[in-house]
Amino acid sequence: MPSAGEPVAGVDALDAVFAETVRRTGASIGALYLLTPDERMLRLDVLSGVPADFAAPWERVPVTAPAPVADAVREDRLVWVGGRGEMAHRYPRTAMALPYPLALAAVPVTGSRTWGALLLMWPATRPSQMSSRERHHVLSSCRHLARVLEDAAGPDGGPASAVRPRVLPYGSGRRPMGPAMAAADFAERLPGGSCALDLEGRFTYISSGAGDLLGRDAGQLLGTLPWQALPWLDDPTYEDRYRAAVITREPVSFTACRPPDRWLDFFLYPDASGISVRIVPSDTHASTAPEPPRSTRTVTPARVGRLYQLTHLAAALTEVVGVQDVVDLVADQVMPAFSAQGLVLSTAEEGRLRITGHRGYTRRAIERLDGLPVDTDFTPAGRALATGIPAFFAHPEEMRRIYPEAPLISGKQAWAFLPLIISGRPVGCCILSYDHPREFPAEERAVMTSLAGLIAQALDRARLYDTKHALAHGLQQALLPRALPAVNGLRVAARYLPATRGMEIGGDFYDLLRLGGTAAAAVIGDVQGHNVAAAALMGQVRTGVHAHATHGEPPDGVLAATNRLLTDLEPDLFTSCLYAQFDFARGRLMLASAGHPPPVLRLASGETRIAEVRPGPLLGIDPDAAFPVTSVPLTEGLTVVLYTDGLIEAPGVDLEESIARLAHRLGRADDRDLDLLVDELLGAYGAGGKRLDDIALLVLRYGTSG
Repeated sequence: MPSAGEPVAGVDALDAVFAETVRRTGASIGALYLLTPDERMLRLDVLSGVPADFAAPWERVPVTAPAPVADAVREDRLVWVGGRGEMAHRYPRTAMALPYPLALAAVPVTGSRTWGALLLMWPATRPSQMSSRERHHVLSSCRHLARVLEDAAGPDGGPASAVRPRVLPYGSGRRPMGPAMAAADFAERLPGGSCALDLEGRFTYISSGAGDLLGRDAGQLLGTLPWQALPWLDDPTYEDRYRAAVITREPVSFTACRPPDRWLDFFLYPDASGISVRIVPSDTHASTAPEPPRSTRTVTPARVGRLYQLTHLAAALTEVVGVQDVVDLVADQVMPAFSAQGLVLSTAEEGRLRITGHRGYTRRAIERLDGLPVDTDFTPAGRALATGIPAFFAHPEEMRRIYPEAPLISGKQAWAFLPLIISGRPVGCCILSYDHPREFPAEERAVMTSLAGLIAQALDRARLYDTKHALAHGLQQALLPRALPAVNGLRVAARYLPATRGMEIGGDFYDLLRLGGTAAAAVIGDVQGHNVAAAALMGQVRTGVHAHATHGEPPDGVLAATNRLLTDLEPDLFTSCLYAQFDFARGRLMLASAGHPPPVLRLASGETRIAEVRPGPLLGIDPDAAFPVTSVPLTEGLTVVLYTDGLIEAPGVDLEESIARLAHRLGRADDRDLDLLVDELLGAYGAGGKRLDDIALLVLRYGTSG
């Protein structure tokens, strides 16, 4: 059993390497993300250079998210963003929640496995490109971090996890010390006022002149946040200026009015340890900041951190696709944003609330809550949906007075019931719950209410998408062969993978046909497009090929007849197709192509080559087109690989080079098990990979002994 000090030692070593990496790279902000055990999420583990609240929107980042750290892990590469413009172009969601001039690098932390990613940020004053020396140093530091993580790995093979990220002091770790008497005297002699803030925004020093200008005794302000201790500074505009100073390490300024009419200029000068602030009356110092509009608002404004968090979540909700994506985003990002321990997300269907996702609830509780009438009075969900007004309960007694049985179901201690409504139409209900009593300040209620409207929009779109996808997927599955027929002399394995974007449906197809006792035919094709129309046309092409092939047409005749059928239909979609006829009696493989990539062949010896097939035009263009036939010897142990272009096409890679790579993979692969061979050929495009196009793959092995 490890001693109590061992995990701490591992954490200390990791923190030391992380802090040294941040210091040596000159980064102003550093963050280390670690993969969760299921490798679906990146969790912020260590942070330096900013308060933890700044990183709240990014404490947990899905590996599939369009974010620099996720891209670094998913693509196993260093991601560099040189400025605000590049950030807005490549990562618009991140740019919305981080609208400051800066540069960043996200680097995978990889050793014997991928552990996570290191994120480093610099002020925009640095060069817009990373030098080769900087790149080498950062990559070397990440390898060092990986070794420390491997040494500190727990019994399950992963590092110990923390509830919240650790925040390390910047640089050497020394904490700011109180000002020396001489420095204090110097500040007192300056006109106006001087004060200092730590990176958290709290007053650490206030000169008497600053106290006079702020209208408060210095002793009352030390250790407080300006926007909490001074109500007239409680405006997101001013807090945003402070955040800009911390993140960019660049001086900023603003003008604020101390009631009733005393206008003051604030000049903030940040560094790694905190912020020095000069305060002068506007009438004695020319202000460089535009005068903010005077407001008569009496409602407490939302904290600027909350506003950026809401912006970040709003951008994320615009990118979700299906209902499960909405559930995962709410669970992974909305719950932590409001420190909730429980979630129930339900949709209104046929007069009932059907639970589509939940976290932090027992199965028994969910079974009791699932299927309640939309107008239920068992929980506050019904009333919230009927009125469109969220309901907040800070203590079980508040809930019990109106809904006596509801608290007993889950054992939770506080709840926020957020109705999901679009244009007066109920979509569902989102319930955030807590294990302990808690208050819901007006600011937090306002943010939750705003967020509920965004969740409702996303959930409604996701339901529509799932309905369309189920229809399209069902159509495609009905058109593809359920099982390939058994053919004496042939072993066969096939796979179809839809694109991971859009409708996840396309026009790729394959088939295997018995042609009497001495022949068989394999066909593969690709209809242009990724929609229901493409899938429907795919079915017509497959049917046409099947009909003409079984009627006894030769390969060129099969494609010619199918081509005439498509030109008569005028589908406005084009189709590539490859027809391969196995003539067992003559020992020949006859190939005819309509603009389709050539098959790759592997001989029994392991030698591979690309079949030289002269293609005809795509189907559906020229009704009189001819399709030349190529003959290949059908030898014992010959493996024939038919595929669609989704397997070989890659941005910036020549098509012939991609086909040559496929032949190389086929030559190296173990071909004793065809299903495993298919997995090897799919490689990174497998079931969990990212695919920009559909992939159909058909592998056939000829052998009289097998």
